Amino acid sequence: MLLTNWMIASSDTYQQTSISSKKLRARDPLNRELAAQGRWRLDAELVRDNALAVSGLLVEKIGGPSVKPYQPDGYWENLNFPVRTYDASTGQDQYRRGLYVWWQRSYLHPSLLAFDAPTREECAAERNRSNIPQQALVLLNDPTYVEASRSLAVRMLKEGGGDTTSRLTWAWRQVLSRAPRPDEVKTLQSLIEKEFAEYRADPASAQALIKIGQTPPPQDVSPAELAAWTNIARVILNLHETITRS
Repeated sequence: MLLTNWMIASSDTYQQTSISSKKLRARDPLNRELAAQGRWRLDAELVRDNALAVSGLLVEKIGGPSVKPYQPDGYWENLNFPVRTYDASTGQDQYRRGLYVWWQRSYLHPSLLAFDAPTREECAAERNRSNIPQQALVLLNDPTYVEASRSLAVRMLKEGGGDTTSRLTWAWRQVLSRAPRPDEVKTLQSLIEKEFAEYRADPASAQALIKIGQTPPPQDVSPAELAAWTNIARVILNLHETITRS
């Protein structure tokens, strides 16, 4: 019988949780019998889409030409015959889904490459899923994710409530679809206090951080506070749980 996507997605097996009990692990230790839902990291394009979506930056326009996210200067300097330059897209095109990202064979966008997107120089019937330090560095430092973190920070400050715990709880539900544990709240409360103190003592660093990306920072939030919460959002977007389908 031919299984449709709807039949698979609506099946009891597909809708299982990935949290397995000791009893199930004893019966099916390698999950060959699908005792629990499988966990897997999102594909490269969807890692970016997810960050843009939870930050409120994602543009859901359908169709049109390819777009070019931020990319390091000089990345194409050895791309010859003919020599080409890379100009990052502006406006709404910068925030469109990964489906529309410009694909340059041999010079795949470095963010996509870090998350195992194929170069399309040869057929790839199945993508690898690695776990390497470069992925964490992309999520922390790529301008796309820094800008998404700042946008998420703005949402936390304006939609999350008036105190730190409420804002962290809001962000956890927005990004991870669950409430944070007490130890998670405690850890990030300590971090926000540390970050806020450092940025108040170094306003130039705060300004440098919140100016990354094309969207202008809000004028009604202090740079030190926004920079501190941006770093909290960077931590949340870097969590294994954030980029893993459970």
